[in-house]
Amino acid sequence: MKAVLAYSGGLDTSVCVKLLQEEYGYEVITVTVDVGLEEKELREAEQKAKSLNAKHYTINAKEEFCDYIFTAIKANATYEGYPLSTALARPLIAKKVVEVAKKENAQALAHGCTGKGNDQFRFEAVFRSLAPEMKIIAPIREMNFTRRESMEYAKKKNIPVEVTTEKPYSIDSNLWGRSIEGGVLEDPSIAPPEEIFEWTKITKKEPEIIEITFEKGVPTELNNEKLDKVELITKLNKIAGMHGIGRIDIIEDRILGIKSREVYECPAAEVLLLAHKSLEQLVLTRETIKFKEIVEAKWSELVYKGLWTEPLREALDVFIDKTQENVYGKVKVMLSDKKAMVIGRSSPYSLYSKEIISYDKKADNNKELEGLLKYHGLQASLHHAKK
Repeated sequence: MKAVLAYSGGLDTSVCVKLLQEEYGYEVITVTVDVGLEEKELREAEQKAKSLNAKHYTINAKEEFCDYIFTAIKANATYEGYPLSTALARPLIAKKVVEVAKKENAQALAHGCTGKGNDQFRFEAVFRSLAPEMKIIAPIREMNFTRRESMEYAKKKNIPVEVTTEKPYSIDSNLWGRSIEGGVLEDPSIAPPEEIFEWTKITKKEPEIIEITFEKGVPTELNNEKLDKVELITKLNKIAGMHGIGRIDIIEDRILGIKSREVYECPAAEVLLLAHKSLEQLVLTRETIKFKEIVEAKWSELVYKGLWTEPLREALDVFIDKTQENVYGKVKVMLSDKKAMVIGRSSPYSLYSKEIISYDKKADNNKELEGLLKYHGLQASLHHAKK
């Protein structure tokens, strides 16, 4: 029997390989999906999988993941202040795992999630939608391993892992962000140690102004240079990260209702979402913006909960795409000392009229306003008159 495992090369998924082989009796096939990993990480995952006697696939899905990211940008997608970096990648990873499983004629799909986290929902929702005939195995959850027990098991089975009791962090990264959990971070009163950060160490002291060009709601140019999707996000992660932009430290409500302390590094996400929203304020009508905020909240919640295959998410995509037809333009953003601030925006579809708004021009509708003002707040006036 074959089981295909979503494999990161980290502690839990490496432990899963051995558990699947020895406790469940499966031939294991590991799949590492590259959604923005370092070459070193990909090599190490492959080497580790092979050392554990697993057949291994490395799948380059960076371009495809950018399509997910660009959809999230159009949706201004965040959940409780989190730009959905890990949540956004999981459905794509799960999809690729299913594709390999069908190619290999496997009987089971596996992941390394615990029983407390969100990813078990994200993987399994896609697994069940795309391969309902296959068994799903979650060894860490089923064995109810703690982090320490996983480390002890790895040591006992000579599984090479970098996690130690001194640095027990669980780290996940992709093009859209980097998440860090565990260790001292589990105490929300303790400031995150500087050692956990990689993308947002301040190396540039002077303020920097960048310009982002959008077409139909997605970024196409950085500083008037046309870049492909992966390059644009990668480059912006580096530029914004040098200013310390993109650090997020929040108390997050997980799917199960557990409150967890989550720390993220999302430089490009913070800048692009800020710039995109600013451009929408220029080109969309007030009613569109207000209704779109409701849609954005629902879209983000569905993605956070792993319901990527939910028909409602697909239907909301159609509405969101419709709103982006005129979201063309340029946005200037100042990067400085952990802050990103929009300082200019322009668009051929701008609804802003300097002639109408300027205080140097006389108003030509004062008489009409007098009648309107008489009825503005009418019911509140009548309410207070009855007191």
